[in-house]
Amino acid sequence: MTLTLRSSTSFINLKEITSRSTSKTSDEFSGTVYFAQIKPSFRLRLRAKQSMQETVNISNEKSSISTSSNLLDQGKIERFHKFTGPNHHGGDGENSSRSNGSSSKVPVFVMLPLDTISIGGQLNKPRAMNASLMALKSAGVEGVMVDVWWGLVEKDGPLRYDWDGYTELVNMVKKNGLKLQVVMSFHQCGGNVGDSCRACVDINGWLEIQVGMGPCGELRYPSYPESNGTWRFPGIGEFQCYDKYMRASLEASAEAAGKKDWGRRGPHDSGQYNQFPEDTGFFTREGTWNTEYGQFFLEWYSGMLLEHGDRILAAAEGVFRSSGVKLSGKVAGIHWHYRTRSHAAELTAGYYNTRQRDGYLPIARMMSRHGVVLNFTCMEMKDEQQPGSANSSPEGLVRQVKMATKTAGVELAGENALERYDAAAYSQVLATSRSDSGNGLSAFTYLRMNKKLFEPENWRNLVEFVKSMSEGGRNTRLPESDSSRTELFVRFLKAKNERKINEAALV
Repeated sequence: MTLTLRSSTSFINLKEITSRSTSKTSDEFSGTVYFAQIKPSFRLRLRAKQSMQETVNISNEKSSISTSSNLLDQGKIERFHKFTGPNHHGGDGENSSRSNGSSSKVPVFVMLPLDTISIGGQLNKPRAMNASLMALKSAGVEGVMVDVWWGLVEKDGPLRYDWDGYTELVNMVKKNGLKLQVVMSFHQCGGNVGDSCRACVDINGWLEIQVGMGPCGELRYPSYPESNGTWRFPGIGEFQCYDKYMRASLEASAEAAGKKDWGRRGPHDSGQYNQFPEDTGFFTREGTWNTEYGQFFLEWYSGMLLEHGDRILAAAEGVFRSSGVKLSGKVAGIHWHYRTRSHAAELTAGYYNTRQRDGYLPIARMMSRHGVVLNFTCMEMKDEQQPGSANSSPEGLVRQVKMATKTAGVELAGENALERYDAAAYSQVLATSRSDSGNGLSAFTYLRMNKKLFEPENWRNLVEFVKSMSEGGRNTRLPESDSSRTELFVRFLKAKNERKINEAALV
């Protein structure tokens, strides 16, 4: 089977998915995903010490992905990684997701460094990586997550693929008895049906693939571009509806609604990136957002994002349907201005969530239809830690998303938004992981493995956290006298080889 994908930054004019049979047998393809030719202008740039996801520069040229059926033994996927809803394609049902909190294990994964694979395509510091993976395994961590950057795979030029670094990492993870989550950042995919295959990568042992659907891999518009200094927290951001494709779509929608004048342009009173809601006519308490025009525009704007996500996930589902690999999609935790009536920062990102409207239930239902895990962030945050001027409520936002995923019958996984090593952050994750209010978590991914994580106090906190999550999030601390697991890695390495400690700390 060959699948053709096409996408654009404006979320419209996507080519219909097409497929055709292949003369290859399933045995010839078993356990392998084949990547066919990519046009020379398909590229990705990486900048050191910045969020690699935000520096993606991908043209609108074509690419294609070919795969086959029966890639993985589905029986190897453990129970809590299978979709637990009433059927694979989801549907509303409050009992379809993890909801027994106290008795369910919450597996913990750890994100690997963004530069795990070097610009040259090699595994960075393999000895230190191996020591670190040993440590994570000893702590009871379920597995690790790694970003797979197409620009590194195709670094040597068009149609020249190098999977050596990732292959070495996959083998190392498997050797250490860990599972692997893979973030595939194909934000803009397209292609010619029938392109020949030039490179392949074995996906046996992959547990989950996160499908990138926007900036930072998240399903959202690039409404708050922080890396170039355009936006600063807690600005409201700006609507992204001014290229020719979005304008054409808006015009067509307005004409269909019998309001042709509404399609001439986006809102004129929505302010600028770093303003506050009350500084604008659109987002103020009784602003334009709450008028007939505002409702029309926001339904169109958020609807375009939902359609984009639906198409991308349908394509990904078609590629990996027979592989046994779980798919997930990430939704941004935009918690600033959540306490206001308009929820301005969420609206500009494409989430039509206001005081009167639940903007996350449609997203959860869309993901449920594809049997995709909804991955959400800011699980470690508390309201009291946020600046008052931001009108933030990460706790309220997480509660809302938990309820939306429970209603939609879709699995919920979580991440921490910021690097945290303290017991207070872990305790908050433990609290949000339970199903006392809405969905519990099916998995949690910790951001991120680095030198600081292996400092003694930070390491003890992580081990205690992993143990508590394995017990359903009820036990918040290990007994002070129980150091059998907390100190295992440090004591083992000191006893065996002091040098190993330094190697792990270099990650």
